[in-house]
Amino acid sequence: MSIPGLPAEASALVLAELQREPELRRVVLYGSRALGRHRSGSDVDLCLDDLLLPWRFDLQLDHLITHAGLKKHIQRAGVCLWEREPSQPVEAATELDAGL
Repeated sequence: MSIPGLPAEASALVLAELQREPELRRVVLYGSRALGRHRSGSDVDLCLDDLLLPWRFDLQLDHLITHAGLKKHIQRAGVCLWEREPSQPVEAATELDAGL
């Protein structure tokens, strides 16, 4: 299954990355894309309800945020938790993230 409105390749990449999480049991698409009402620039609402974490997460892709107030808030009050080094390959970053 692919995410409506996303190129098949992008959808496959997102789902493949989520499937790498061993505790993840199910990914549910909801919102405008699930209902077929999405437009250009609509966000992708995913419920990762079986990740076995006691918290809810609100994830945003920076380049898709159009709300100026939210962008300013993130710039002003956001705290970077992790950032890939420019020369660090993805494989090495994944190993570091996993504590290997």
